[in-house]
Amino acid sequence: MPVEKITSPQNGGVKRVARLRGKKGRDAKNLTIVEGVREVRQALNAGCRIASAYVCCEGVYHCPPETIAELQARKIKVFDTACGVFDKMAYGDRKDGVLALVEPPELKLSDLKLSPQPLVVVLERVEKPGNLGAVLRTADAAGVEAVIVCDELCDIHNPNVIRASLGAIFAVPTVSCTSEEAIAFLKEKGIKTAAAVVQAEADLYDADLRGGCAIVMGSEDKGLSDLWRTRADIKLRIPMKGKVDSLNVSVSAAVVIYEAVRQRS
Repeated sequence: MPVEKITSPQNGGVKRVARLRGKKGRDAKNLTIVEGVREVRQALNAGCRIASAYVCCEGVYHCPPETIAELQARKIKVFDTACGVFDKMAYGDRKDGVLALVEPPELKLSDLKLSPQPLVVVLERVEKPGNLGAVLRTADAAGVEAVIVCDELCDIHNPNVIRASLGAIFAVPTVSCTSEEAIAFLKEKGIKTAAAVVQAEADLYDADLRGGCAIVMGSEDKGLSDLWRTRADIKLRIPMKGKVDSLNVSVSAAVVIYEAVRQRS
């Protein structure tokens, strides 16, 4: 069982968690906050180093005993927190009662181990953690081999990204780099790029997404930059029959990803 009870929000460990809510604090300690049973388990399964964990088994919270046992079996320091203390650390209305401080994987393009004909997703300048997390969740479900985040506006290790992805960021290799670096990498690997562009003439269902392929999606408000528009091998659009001319970027990504999966199967 946990070796120490924390009853005060002024505890140093609680303050440490609070500092990790901001990117500056995460970068300084090379740690991020992972909350939830599924998310913590994904981090464990990925072999991430966990500095410490905080659990709560009172009030509205209930951390499963097997989760506590697994953390302790891996020699991770576990703190038992009072309900009011865990309220201060928790991100939302989840009642899992477990939060861990995790050293996230820092992957580079050269670290990616891709199959001969991989399906990859590229996201340029996506701003919202919820959208990035949702794309990662889809990527995991569809068997995407890597997600490349270009010209990062949203910290890929933001706790809200981890939460929205349900921990999929630990299952799908995710790299942050510049657009130029991504284009050079994909060209070197012989992976064609298929960019989603509202004004494209080619319909999604007419595009060939078989073989090595990177699906490229742009930012929520401006779409893809001219760099990707001019350098992409394929420019495609999702058919729109209504009066609204665009979809949320995570929805658009899911539509294109699963069309690629359909073609490749």
